[in-house]
Amino acid sequence: MSVEISADAAALATSVAGRINGRLAAIQAAGTTPSVVLTGGSIAIASYEALEAGTVDWKHVDFYWGDERFVPAGHADRNDQQARDSFLTRLGVPEDHIHVMPAHDCAYSAAEAADAYAGEVPEAPFDLVLLGVGPDAHVASLFPGFAQLHETERKVVEVFDSPKPPPVRLSMTMPTLNHADSVWFLVAGEGKAEAVATALGDDPVVVDTPASGVHGSRETLWLLDEAAASQL
Repeated sequence: MSVEISADAAALATSVAGRINGRLAAIQAAGTTPSVVLTGGSIAIASYEALEAGTVDWKHVDFYWGDERFVPAGHADRNDQQARDSFLTRLGVPEDHIHVMPAHDCAYSAAEAADAYAGEVPEAPFDLVLLGVGPDAHVASLFPGFAQLHETERKVVEVFDSPKPPPVRLSMTMPTLNHADSVWFLVAGEGKAEAVATALGDDPVVVDTPASGVHGSRETLWLLDEAAASQL
């Protein structure tokens, strides 16, 4: 596990974008199609907006989501719509490489939607999982104290009564998020500092600090701005 600190949120977004470009280009240069799990949130969106065509063939990258708000397709709250607006459309990523979670206006219930998306999850490890961290140290839509943190059989679960709106969500489970070569946490702002310090502290309890329970098999990287790192 390692930590990299940028001066502020803007510098962090630029750094994250550069890292994403470099990692995807390297994977493609090795002859494989990268698989990436995207996250939502302001720092993620700012990072996506800074992505450039560069040396990445964006037509050959597979994108998934760690969690999604169970609202209608195209809704501004959906993580997939924010990703489309910030980079997927701009960089020409084809629809068959954009693996979105089902929307609320589909024929599925939340549980059925979760199971349907589990069928989209590849058997091979993800190359890169991007995660934000909430002030309560939640990741994806896995919140402290929620039963979904203990799920080991299902790859994707439905989440009701989310502490932050909207209340119904879909989320990859801990084993799914951990089935990755690299996990990068993208965290900015003083409001996240306590959660970061707890997650990176001595012997954090996963049920209380979900962010401490996700690790890449080869790399776990915390990318912070100075405000988020202020309590380390």
